[in-house]
Amino acid sequence: MRKGKPFDMNKKPNKPRWYLKIVEFLVAPFYLLFSNAHVKVDREVKKLKGPYLILSTHASFIDFPQIVVGLMPKTTGWVMSIEEFRRSRFLMGGIGGMPKRKFTHDIVTTKHIMYYIKKLKHTCTIYPEARFEFAGINERLDGALGKLCKVLGVPIVMCMTNGNFLNSPQWCKHPYRNIRQEAHMYQLCSKEEVLSLSADQIQARIEKAFEKDEYKWQVEKGYHIKCKDRAKNIHKILYKCPVCGEEFKMDSKGIHLWCNACGSKWEMDTLSRLNGVNTDKGFSHVPDWYRWERAEVEKEVANGTYHFEDEVRIEEYYNTIVNFVEVGNGKVVHDENGFTITGTVDGKPFEINKPVSSMYSCHVEYDFLGKGDAFDIATSDNSYFMFLKTAPNYLTKMHFATEALYDYYVRNK
Repeated sequence: MRKGKPFDMNKKPNKPRWYLKIVEFLVAPFYLLFSNAHVKVDREVKKLKGPYLILSTHASFIDFPQIVVGLMPKTTGWVMSIEEFRRSRFLMGGIGGMPKRKFTHDIVTTKHIMYYIKKLKHTCTIYPEARFEFAGINERLDGALGKLCKVLGVPIVMCMTNGNFLNSPQWCKHPYRNIRQEAHMYQLCSKEEVLSLSADQIQARIEKAFEKDEYKWQVEKGYHIKCKDRAKNIHKILYKCPVCGEEFKMDSKGIHLWCNACGSKWEMDTLSRLNGVNTDKGFSHVPDWYRWERAEVEKEVANGTYHFEDEVRIEEYYNTIVNFVEVGNGKVVHDENGFTITGTVDGKPFEINKPVSSMYSCHVEYDFLGKGDAFDIATSDNSYFMFLKTAPNYLTKMHFATEALYDYYVRNK
């Protein structure tokens, strides 16, 4: 049952409230202390006086307190997914939060960012990957970031994080792996460079700065993970067997990953490398396995065989008071026409089509809020979370396919 008005995306953001600044400054250092998390801030960043734009990689919640500590006694506003406001509009808005519907071409959030930096003269932080990392490597960025930076005309600060993903990967947030977590904040572009470089040049510099490999970093640093559940749920992203080629037959528990179709099994060592137990095939480096799966999906898209459909339970994020409301059921079809969802919502016929050109990627959540695997389809006015009813462990492939379809039918054309 809906109570109150729908979430207002157009409400102007405000600077962090002074009393919430105090809370942040008191809580964030302790959060880092007890999480073995650290932050290094270059002198150039400390010297910046005016507002600037912070771009950060995104792997876990610890990203936020690392930036808070790095900026103290200064503060920043935050661009955050609209569903984060379920915690409290007073709280999230009070710390300078600006809502965003993921992977939509709305200009509301862009206007908020411009207002925040140009009118309020305050620093703003964006997580441009718009999702947590899935395999410890960088995910796709919006191609218009360079243009946004040109319009803002302020310095760009980069925050690169390492260890955050390994400590709490998206596919298994708990238990924590207890590995050192590091953040490095540095100036990516000075104001003079932002004004003199082209939007494409700035975009290229940003994309280069976001390149990362958590698993390679771990091996180079020699940071061992002794957690007995370090491989738990890794089949959520490693869903295809490189030995027999079967999809969605993979499973994992403890320190092992295996295929239920052919019986091939791998063990994850304390440096997060996968070693074959009864096979010499496969990938020892998790990102290599992940990239191989992506390439396999790209082949399906190119030869016209990619197609997915399933029944879904539909929930809508309405507002902070009621949060998510179950509104109906439907059927999703994902193919060269994009996402097509048909069904019944609020007792009425319901249909949404998100063409391939409208989504360069998609937002997926593994066991979202303990309710099951879900993907997010947003319009300019609504955010719908579609919970798959029967498809086992499909989200990672859906993520690959959305990007592959966009590349094949839009970007490469």
